[in-house]
Amino acid sequence: MKQDGERFFRVFTMSDLDDSRYMHWDEISRRTPPRDLTHEEWWVALKISRLAQSRRLPLHAKNGSAFTVNLTDEVLQLSEEIARRAGGTVGGAKNDLNRTGADTYLVRSLLEESIRSSQLEGASTTRRVAVEMIDSGREPQDVSETMILNNYVAMQEAKTESSSPLTPELVLDLHRTLTQNTLEDPDGSGRLQTPSDERVSVWAGDVCVHVPPPAEELPERLQKLSEFANGTPEDSPYLPPVVRAIITHFMFGYDHYFEDGNGRTARAAFYWSMLHNDYWLAEYATISEILRKAPGKHGDAYEHSEDDDGDLTYFVLHQLRVFKRALDRLDTHIETRRAETSRLQRALTGAAEQFNFRQGEILESLSSQEYTAVSAATVANRFHVTEQTGRNDLRHLERLGLLFRLPKSRPALWVASGDLAARIDKLDPGTGQ
Repeated sequence: MKQDGERFFRVFTMSDLDDSRYMHWDEISRRTPPRDLTHEEWWVALKISRLAQSRRLPLHAKNGSAFTVNLTDEVLQLSEEIARRAGGTVGGAKNDLNRTGADTYLVRSLLEESIRSSQLEGASTTRRVAVEMIDSGREPQDVSETMILNNYVAMQEAKTESSSPLTPELVLDLHRTLTQNTLEDPDGSGRLQTPSDERVSVWAGDVCVHVPPPAEELPERLQKLSEFANGTPEDSPYLPPVVRAIITHFMFGYDHYFEDGNGRTARAAFYWSMLHNDYWLAEYATISEILRKAPGKHGDAYEHSEDDDGDLTYFVLHQLRVFKRALDRLDTHIETRRAETSRLQRALTGAAEQFNFRQGEILESLSSQEYTAVSAATVANRFHVTEQTGRNDLRHLERLGLLFRLPKSRPALWVASGDLAARIDKLDPGTGQ
């Protein structure tokens, strides 16, 4: 008995265990415990240490217990890095892109997130078709295209409203925009579920993985979440703004306010929160593409946070890592775009006699993805010429093999034909072919 008591006391007071990875019991149970501990003793020691450092949040689980989060070293390090990169310049000294110069390289990123976010929810429209729809201004032809257009408009709304507080009314407006003409029950758009509705649950195949709170609690829960989202770094307990944004994202999934579109609304609210805290580059960082490629890890982070006494650290760490990867991809994207633009400009200089000023500008805009498709009206509006002149410019570039006209597009749209710089280099200076 004495030995048992001494062992229990040692486990209870053990404070030097490595918890840098912040593993869940699922992973702890498969690893070799440190020292001479059993798996259960290892887990108890970690839980005691975590409990002493946890921060209680003004948000609650279904059973009334407060959610908590731990600001581990990795949480603080990633939060600081994201604040520095998403709120200042991107790419450090190498790329050094600031707010003023962003549109040259990143103008398509808002559309990219709209496409990927919709695909996460089941949209099947390809990127090329989605871009053509947005650029041409045509009406969507099916539910998938409607989801993408709705996402695009909602992201713009989130950006426009980012200087205002988050309110239940704004959340309903965003959901209404996101789900317009996509729900089986049109009355569910922009409306919280009510006690008379069949309550939505979350399923993984045939397994129910989450039953959200009762519908009668949703108005109060959304009000409390809005107040939380509007918090500042001066509030107690202290939370880095990006952590607050991630927890806001989590709660939309946990509470499941709507019949459908909860995931899209959660991501729109996350972007609102990031922009609200002046992390301006969040607008250009695409997280949905990363989530789409590893849905299991995202689902595990949700489940681990819910089943481990409401400890949101698992989800926070996962999303911080995802957002850092999104910023890394953004750096790579900018570096690639700058290199391609530089190559194209050199190629255009070497073949200057082949193009007029407008045609060179069109090719540069397509290379930088300012445009992904161009119409005669686009050229006419940009350069103050007639549409016929714009059409002649585009047909000339098509004859040179630099542009390709999209079949059945109305109005006619042209897109770049692969590597523009390489194609220009191959042009015959004498014939222009």
